[in-house]
Amino acid sequence: MNKSGREVVVIGGGLGGLWATLTIAGSGHRVQLFSLFEVMRSHSACAQGGINAVLDTKGQHDNVQQHILDTLKGGSYLANQPPVKSMCEDAPGLIRTFERMGVTFSRTPEGLLDQRLFGGVKNKRTCFAGASTGQQLLAGVDQQVRRLEADGLVRKHEWWEFLGLVQDAGGVCCGIVAMDLRSLSVQTFRADAVVLASGGLGQLYAPQTTCSTNSTGAAASRVYQQGARFANAEFFQFHPTAMLGEDKTRLMSEAARGEGGRVWVPKDPTDRREPNRIPEAERYYFLEDWYPAYGNTVPRDIASRAIWRVCRELGQGIGGDDRVYLDLTHLDRDFVEARLGAILSIYRKFAGTDPVAEPMQIFPAAHYAMGGLWIDFEVDPAGGGIRPGSPRNHATNIPGLYACGECDYGYHGANRLGANSLLSASYSGRVAGEAVLSRLAGIERGADRLPDKTFDDAVHRQRTLNAELMANRGGDNAYELHQELGELMTTRVGVVRDNASLDRAAAELAELEQRAARIDLAETRPWANQTLAYARQVQDMIRLARVMAASARARDECRGAHYKPEFELPLPARRASGADDPEWQAYLERWRANNERWLKTSVAEHTPDGPRIGHEPVDLSVLPPAEPRDYR
Repeated sequence: MNKSGREVVVIGGGLGGLWATLTIAGSGHRVQLFSLFEVMRSHSACAQGGINAVLDTKGQHDNVQQHILDTLKGGSYLANQPPVKSMCEDAPGLIRTFERMGVTFSRTPEGLLDQRLFGGVKNKRTCFAGASTGQQLLAGVDQQVRRLEADGLVRKHEWWEFLGLVQDAGGVCCGIVAMDLRSLSVQTFRADAVVLASGGLGQLYAPQTTCSTNSTGAAASRVYQQGARFANAEFFQFHPTAMLGEDKTRLMSEAARGEGGRVWVPKDPTDRREPNRIPEAERYYFLEDWYPAYGNTVPRDIASRAIWRVCRELGQGIGGDDRVYLDLTHLDRDFVEARLGAILSIYRKFAGTDPVAEPMQIFPAAHYAMGGLWIDFEVDPAGGGIRPGSPRNHATNIPGLYACGECDYGYHGANRLGANSLLSASYSGRVAGEAVLSRLAGIERGADRLPDKTFDDAVHRQRTLNAELMANRGGDNAYELHQELGELMTTRVGVVRDNASLDRAAAELAELEQRAARIDLAETRPWANQTLAYARQVQDMIRLARVMAASARARDECRGAHYKPEFELPLPARRASGADDPEWQAYLERWRANNERWLKTSVAEHTPDGPRIGHEPVDLSVLPPAEPRDYR
């Protein structure tokens, strides 16, 4: 054990946070790990379908270059390419590391790691553990962190909430302020580096979201308000196959489509028969019709818009409602139970029907943020990926603050391919940890030598905010404000967008922010006051929603999950037939011109008057875009 190790704070106990903790503490530095709840309840546990890596156990001649291409193309070329290249190259080794940790991946009868098909690809590339992959990966890394915890190198602070950074006179991050959610005690914690791994922000769309009630984005919002830049906020993924529910929507994994599930509606929109009584000839398998090359495994943004079109524009949703069928009934029951058991039990419990006997009813729901905190990287000129161990990797623009996992913007561009999320969370956590180690090696004067006043002032500021909030009377209810926020975002910043709606969203969000400042908690007890923590989260969600709406308003094009029909460049009616196809060549010219204008990263900076949106170039050094996405 390195007795002279420095102090590091990691915020978030999901795969990103645990990998960062494991990397840093494994090198002898002390890590204080903060989580809103028990680490094993982190949202990574909810990921169902699998994790991507080129192992080619199915003999399909898959290769890493194809994984890179699929990822970049799937994200409409908006991701910086060196980090994506390194992630895809490191994926096979990461899977082997998980194996050595004891993760129980599903296997073939021969004992090989099994792999399934996921959206946006043609090769079986997704390793999985039934339909509870995230939970198994999380358990594997958590056990390794527990070993370091037993050695005294890791200290967990579960049921604590991050409130803000502590910065010295030069703006360098030197610790955090956090609140014990049981006692409401507010304390500072010194650190020579801070890693933010706080997850996504799906609660901005509640209840029409698959995300946990803790996926608020509040931590990312707080560092954004302290000066961290936020990138590509307009790109938010709607998962095409979410189970409907009165309280919330629940994820039905993309693995259901990858294992042979089919999406359809009755050809006759007035058909009210039970689905199993509708003959095959009277069903409309619209994904297979519109995208024959990929069928039901098109990327999520395309599948979501197709379902939206069928229901909202063509009026062919089941019973005239926002619903289509996701059908597994034609598959072998034992096969489905073995491969998808976890999601089948969820559907049975909350819908009261058996997906093996009757098709599921689904509709798109808010799921994953491709955008997040801006992070840096350093290119390795030798290989074209990122330079291993560079202190710039995953560094935000606030010195000493790093970000990884879903709260960063680094790997998915305008749309995430399924099963790249568990990969990017794990990989980015490890890379961020290695970058922190390099930073620590160059520190001469640690945070332990800074004056107490810097930390005392930070505590006083947060305690004052709490006191002012608890003293409010006659204002709005936090829960009602959250409901208004979710309805506003779902309606105006949803699957399909237009500038008039986005202008209204911006005005309404500004008004919501003013109302949120006067929230009445109706509870003044200074102990276990859950409404206080929730109200502060609602305030910060609204500020982050303003970033999303402003970024969407500033981008007048269709790219990945950001879709404005008035700016769409429709693909020619038929696929390219070569250089002598004038229609295709004319389309390519328009597509390239659009890239000249819009193939750039949106970057938001906080100001007292709201977000200021700018843009910066995308690193296209690995695979310059040569052709558009066409999954037909």
